[in-house]
Order: sequence, then structure tokens, then C-alpha cells
Amino acid sequence: MTTTTMISPACRYEIRPPFLFRWEDSQQAHVLLYPEGIVKLNATGGEILRRCDGTTSVAELIDQLALSYNASDVDAIRNGVLNFLEVSHGKGWIRAKA
Repeated sequence: MTTTTMISPACRYEIRPPFLFRWEDSQQAHVLLYPEGIVKLNATGGEILRRCDGTTSVAELIDQLALSYNASDVDAIRNGVLNFLEVSHGKGWIRAKA
């Protein structure tokens, strides 16, 4: 049974301990480090999680990425970001900032 998290545009997310988000030169990618291993992120995933700083809202994150990628289809960016955040939350990588 899968539960879906509703990601609100006003929510602010942060990386959940014990995960550590950083750039890894040896991987040439952003990664999430945790006691049991490492998750190598693709470029877009890295850009999304980089903005999960506890102060940037989901709406702001979407706007920043749309501008950064010079996107003409903001709906596609929004859907991709929301899907990635739902998966990230489900995997326990991020948590809502109170």
C-alpha cells in the first residue's frame, strides 16, 4: 500500500537527518550521504534538493527552477518537482520544516 504525501506550494522542506546533502567531486554530482550508503542524484534532483533549505517554499522552488531552466512549460516543471518531492519525502530524505 502506497501513501501519497500532498505537497503544498507553501510548504518548506529541509534535508532530514541523518542525510547529508553535498557535491561529491569523485561522483561529479550532488549526493545524499547516510550511514548505510550514498544516493547519487541527477542534475535536476540535485537542484531541487539544494533548494530544500527550510526557508524556500515549494512555490519559490518551482519558480526558481523554471527561471533557471528558462522553461516555457512551467506546468511540466511544477509536476516534475512535485513528483520528486513526493518521492523524496516518501524515502525519508526530506521533511517539512515547521
